[in-house]
Amino acid sequence: MKIFVDTERIRDLNSGLGQTCLRVGQELVRQQPADANLTFLVPKGQTGVFGEPSPRLHYLEASWLRKLWNPGQYDVWHNLHQDAAYWPSQRPGKLVLTINDLNFLERPDYSDAKKARKLAAVQQRANRAQIITTLSDYTGSVVREHLTLPPITKLQTVYIGVSDLPTPPAEPPPKGLEGLKRPFFLFLGVLHPKKNVHTLLAIAQAFPDYALVLAGRNDHPYAQHLREQAAQLGADNVLQTGPVDEITKAWLYANCEAFLFPSLSEGFGLPVVEAMSFGKPVFLSHLTSLPEIGGREAVYFDSFEPEAIVETLRAGMRDFYDDPLKPERLRWQANRFRWQNTGKAYWEIYSMQ
Repeated sequence: MKIFVDTERIRDLNSGLGQTCLRVGQELVRQQPADANLTFLVPKGQTGVFGEPSPRLHYLEASWLRKLWNPGQYDVWHNLHQDAAYWPSQRPGKLVLTINDLNFLERPDYSDAKKARKLAAVQQRANRAQIITTLSDYTGSVVREHLTLPPITKLQTVYIGVSDLPTPPAEPPPKGLEGLKRPFFLFLGVLHPKKNVHTLLAIAQAFPDYALVLAGRNDHPYAQHLREQAAQLGADNVLQTGPVDEITKAWLYANCEAFLFPSLSEGFGLPVVEAMSFGKPVFLSHLTSLPEIGGREAVYFDSFEPEAIVETLRAGMRDFYDDPLKPERLRWQANRFRWQNTGKAYWEIYSMQ
């Protein structure tokens, strides 16, 4: 059985998609059956990223030419995201397409015409697939609602995993955290309007003895809007760190009082799983995939009004400290999402008749 997997997006390992491509590739190699041959599409210079080339492990480096022609006939071709630029020039035995999300449909900054164009492009790709996988049941329901799937196409949820983060140091890593001298609440993710982070400024106001740490990429104009809004509210306890490395991320999870994630649109919600793996209370939006990921152990914001946000946090923290078993249940919820489960599910799909 000859398998082709597009992992070209490992060129950006600071993105969730880049990390997914890396971890899926590693698990596919670790669980590779004896009768299977794997070929990975990788960025230039990344040959060997999943192990030395061998008769059962091959690499093709991405280039503009690969978008026009990919040699070889494969039994299975797997594109790990719906916007992949590389497609087979010869029809494979089975084409598997992973749709991470259709979040663009919820973006207020996209016109209806732009949304329609993007949806039509995804529909064209879906038309070629015999199997479509999604990262959550919620995303699967969105796919069913907005795409017309051919009768032969199978739709299946394959959860992604959470990687073990490094052991956090006893002292805070210096980058971006020099001024952090008080207990803190944590948000981690790109600072973008869809993340709804401005609603958390009410918590910064209500808890002046705590810092509100906003960790993640902050090059969108929304990040500057957050700074200005915090200044207008007199909330000098809001700290934007910018992107953080794995050591810093682990320290933030391990030392935060709670993880706050009021996002409006998520295909999965990996930071939620990471925070739960540290046994931390998580406070989430009740929208899109987040209830599926947080389950019964998370606390949900029923309203984004400032008073409701603050009261939800107060009540949730009281319940957390009154329940000594809560951290362990949060870790069990996080343990549902492991990369070995992802790899196993994909090998079952590849072998499916």
